[in-house]
Amino acid sequence: MAGIIAPQYQDEDAARKHIEKTRWPEGPICPHCGAVNEAYKLTPRADSREPVRNGVWKCKACDKQFTATVGTIFEDSHIPLHKWLLAIHLMCSSKKGISAHQLWRNLWGVDENGKQLGSYRTAWFMAHRVRWALGQEPMASKLKGIVEIDETYIGGKKRTGSLKYDWGVSGRPKPGPRKGSSPIDNKAPVVSVLQRDGSVYSKHMERVTGENLKPIVHELVDAEAQVMTDSGTPLRFPNKEFSHHTVNHKAKEYVRHENGLTITTNTVEGYFGILKRGINGIYHHVERRYLDQYLREFDFRYNVREMNDTARALLAVRKTGGKRLMLKDPVGGPKEVK
Repeated sequence: MAGIIAPQYQDEDAARKHIEKTRWPEGPICPHCGAVNEAYKLTPRADSREPVRNGVWKCKACDKQFTATVGTIFEDSHIPLHKWLLAIHLMCSSKKGISAHQLWRNLWGVDENGKQLGSYRTAWFMAHRVRWALGQEPMASKLKGIVEIDETYIGGKKRTGSLKYDWGVSGRPKPGPRKGSSPIDNKAPVVSVLQRDGSVYSKHMERVTGENLKPIVHELVDAEAQVMTDSGTPLRFPNKEFSHHTVNHKAKEYVRHENGLTITTNTVEGYFGILKRGINGIYHHVERRYLDQYLREFDFRYNVREMNDTARALLAVRKTGGKRLMLKDPVGGPKEVK
């Protein structure tokens, strides 16, 4: 928390002004009619029969009132805006993420008796609302140049069959892998498409097959791109739709130089390293239905990795408009990744 002393992280009025300035750089935008810079701020008066809240604007074009939080993840939230902004800053500045428990402790602290204030459930839902906002917009152009595609598996090993024990060096029995289990049983497949020195797009898939992957590749990758995968990928382009290069990991081939190209999937595998360290080390486990939410968060931080923490948080605040996630909204299936 050291160094996070900007007024918008401590004061509600400063937080509201920060959101207004960030979301409306050209002046207030009416969410009802879309008029730009055609509104004026209403001044709260204590003697008014119908006192106006701080931060309320009135549009001259449609005569309707609004605030900077209408149509954002902050709308109808009873959580102070400065806590929302601090949560966004913490999530954007933590390379491998921040757990809901840590967010809870940082946002609310303890009372004079040492009792933790706020609630874990509130912090958990705040984090998911922020992740929802960080989702990528439809790409203006497809990924070009060198594009690496690979899959990884998130979660723990499934244990089936008879239990075995590994006594280890301590002399105490430890559960070992059960007979017949696969290394990827009970794991959730994640596919990432990454432009070298550019952006990444990740998606959770129930099954990774060539048939499932091809529509994603055609949607995201430019036809002139150099596509690089490992030899284990199910992707095949018999009609030479893409210039496709592979490295054979089974033969311990990880980098190959050919015709001026460096053929490797090391960049996307480096991204997987960040993702897995975050999932395993910070979050420990995630439910399958929420996995795409976490992928939005990791993709966002990777794609703006050249920005400093302040600029990254500003961009995140700009992305909060038009994206609301209600607690009752379904996100996916009920299965859990452990």
